[in-house]
Amino acid sequence: MAVSEQEFLNHIAQRLNRPRVTEKPQHPFRGAPDFWLQYELASDERIELFMANWRANGGTAERVGSMEEVRSYIVSMAQTMKAKYMIRFDHPALNEMKIESDLPGVEMAVWNENGDDLLAKAAGADIGIAVMDYAIGHTGTAVSVSASTQGRSVSLLPTVFVAIIRAEDVKTRMGEVMKDLTRRFGTKMPAGIHFISGPSRSADIENDLTIGVHGPGIVHALIV
Repeated sequence: MAVSEQEFLNHIAQRLNRPRVTEKPQHPFRGAPDFWLQYELASDERIELFMANWRANGGTAERVGSMEEVRSYIVSMAQTMKAKYMIRFDHPALNEMKIESDLPGVEMAVWNENGDDLLAKAAGADIGIAVMDYAIGHTGTAVSVSASTQGRSVSLLPTVFVAIIRAEDVKTRMGEVMKDLTRRFGTKMPAGIHFISGPSRSADIENDLTIGVHGPGIVHALIV
């Protein structure tokens, strides 16, 4: 004979030797507490916190004074690595920087809807370069919103990933980023919002930590 839901729950309560709970529990608090919502750091503090946490996660973080310094940093790194293939966002700041003009021996792919075989190019790239939408000081996380010019593979597949972050885009808390994403997109969110906190880490086999298996093993954050 089939047992009804009520009979089933009554039986469990009886076996536990306690009365059935038939009312919803009180839940007076929802979301983040007020003290956390009010937690706000000054710009320099946010940046320093982000850099400290990004480094603690295994990445390299540098604060630079201009996009020209960003260019010099990346060119020097590419020359040191003897990079042959690179890929970057089709972002106005990167287009204006023209890194490839200083790297004549490098094949630079640009991620946009006009590109061909971009996944394969990203997978074979020595360095991926992206301008991030946000960074979060409290977690050491860089955030990128996917678009036709901002493919996820640029940050995921190359051996080395370089995240360029504007100082004004560094937030204190993740909640600030989520709130701004809601303001920008409402209910029509992009296909992907990517949260990157240091190099790829894998520790699902016998608790052995391995770096760089499912993503770049070397990540640089440059705060401009």
